[in-house]
Amino acid sequence: MNFQYLDKISTEMSPFLCIAFTFAYFLYFYLAKKPKPVYLLDFTCFRPPHTCRVPFATFVEHANQVFDPKNAHFQMRVLQKSGLGEETCFPPNIHYIPPEPTEKGSLEEAQLVIFSVVDDLLVKTGIKPPEIDFLVVNCNVFNPIPSLSSMVVNKYKMKSSVKCFNLGGMGCSAELIALDLVKDMLQVYPNSYGLIVSTEIITPCLYSGKQRPMLVTNCLFRMGGAAMVVTNRATDRARAKYKLQHVVRTHLGAHDKAYYCVQQQQDDEGYVGFSLSKDLPAVAGEALKTNLTALGPRVLPFSEKLLFVQNFLRRRFLNPKTPPYVPNFKKAFEHFCIHAGGRAVIDDLETHLRLSPEDVEASRMTLYRFGNTSSSSPWYSLGYTEAKGRMKRGDRVWQIALGSGFKCNSAVWMSLRTMSEPEKGVWSACIDKFPVVV
Repeated sequence: MNFQYLDKISTEMSPFLCIAFTFAYFLYFYLAKKPKPVYLLDFTCFRPPHTCRVPFATFVEHANQVFDPKNAHFQMRVLQKSGLGEETCFPPNIHYIPPEPTEKGSLEEAQLVIFSVVDDLLVKTGIKPPEIDFLVVNCNVFNPIPSLSSMVVNKYKMKSSVKCFNLGGMGCSAELIALDLVKDMLQVYPNSYGLIVSTEIITPCLYSGKQRPMLVTNCLFRMGGAAMVVTNRATDRARAKYKLQHVVRTHLGAHDKAYYCVQQQQDDEGYVGFSLSKDLPAVAGEALKTNLTALGPRVLPFSEKLLFVQNFLRRRFLNPKTPPYVPNFKKAFEHFCIHAGGRAVIDDLETHLRLSPEDVEASRMTLYRFGNTSSSSPWYSLGYTEAKGRMKRGDRVWQIALGSGFKCNSAVWMSLRTMSEPEKGVWSACIDKFPVVV
């Protein structure tokens, strides 16, 4: 055998083998590091039963029975300016006179809300409970033992290997925190389903004391919840509604003013409630600014980035008094799902982001119809947009929420299909009435 001939071939081929090996290595490295796509199959929102409705007259009548006249009148004035309508709902135990914010009542409310949205979601998606690989339940105030996530596992007999997380005390932006957690899990575990349940149990939240900053929350928070299924399965892309583009989280808890601006407290009479400090507007503005600074470069078109840089250079080198340029986020998104935390929250974001009344319509109508449902409110807003038939293929959706800590979180979705027939969901009984003038 001619070994010299073989040596010549190997010598000539070695550069090509090195190149091929290097190319294969970098291709593998790229594919391994490239983020796996995350799809939203579907979502559902909770519609409280009609018997839980609390029109203004009922709210005032109950307030006069529970509070002294001055504090009852104060809550009535807050409610009139809140942006809430006549069909928001309280849980049954809060309808009693006097209210009964008991542990049993809280658990009954949790079961009603959570099981309702999960039942509807499983029917819509066709997914069986044993197929769920990750479960995240977030509820800020009510955290029983066993946890709410364990309650869901027990109810639906999920598999023993399901990875459960229970998020508490994380404020009205906890839903997007849960989403970010599941997104990270889906980067590690292929071909998986994640179930997220987001709610706030109102039964233990009623404040019966006399401190007015803590009475405000009685006028804003109402029953609500949402559930969604996300996945990284490529085979599910064809039936998914949305693809997740970005999740940006901002936490200002290192600053004392931000940390203490929203907190649960006990007053001198022993009543527990949520205190809102006078620093809240400034802190919320700073959290929003920080979040937008991180989100902007990822989503804004080049023209907006260029205008921002020009403004920065002008303020830095020519005229420090030049007002800062606020990018036009309407060029980055077609739909805005702002946390319906209150009328002032929506007004401020509309002003600072230079949005039109149509841009914030979904959030205003969510607040009007369902009240502040805490972390689930952006999903009610998204449901409103779908029910109106406004969602088209390729549309980009911005969900933004503010919460205690203090936090500001954003999620960006891209619609994967045009809905030929509006999916009315939780809005099915009333969407034709909206929008209304608040």
